[in-house]
Amino acid sequence: MDSGWELLPGSPEDVAEVRERCRRMVRRRAAVSAGFSAVPLPGLDIVSDLKLFTQLIEDVNREFGLTAEQVDKLQPHYRLIAYQAAVSVGGSLVGRLITRDLLVKVVQKSGKKLVAKQASKFVPLAGQAASAAIGFFAFRQIGYQHVEACAKVAQELLAAKR
Repeated sequence: MDSGWELLPGSPEDVAEVRERCRRMVRRRAAVSAGFSAVPLPGLDIVSDLKLFTQLIEDVNREFGLTAEQVDKLQPHYRLIAYQAAVSVGGSLVGRLITRDLLVKVVQKSGKKLVAKQASKFVPLAGQAASAAIGFFAFRQIGYQHVEACAKVAQELLAAKR
């Protein structure tokens, strides 16, 4: 029976490498998000952020071998460890199929930043720059938290394998 291990980072060094690669991905996507935030069209940044963030979560999960499909390929014992580890680190998006409702709940956690970002759009130029900065830092923070959650789950799975 296929254990599913070939989809996961195989060593602590591999986990660290995937973590850094994913953090770079987060920064690049946060910069794209900031670009959309600077455009003075209300709502454009929210739609683009949801799309970018959905893709980011799926890509980070895939890099760590933790998409819903990949976790389902693990032996039941390891699948349980993966889900327990995800819950223990607060990784509600680790190993789960990303739905619009789930993503909206995560984004709502950073609601104050989103409100500030939207409100700042109504102040010309300086407001657009502030909106872009707020968007970049909010997106990056949420992305980094997800990368760290995935790294911890991958480390837990490696520890259980030994």
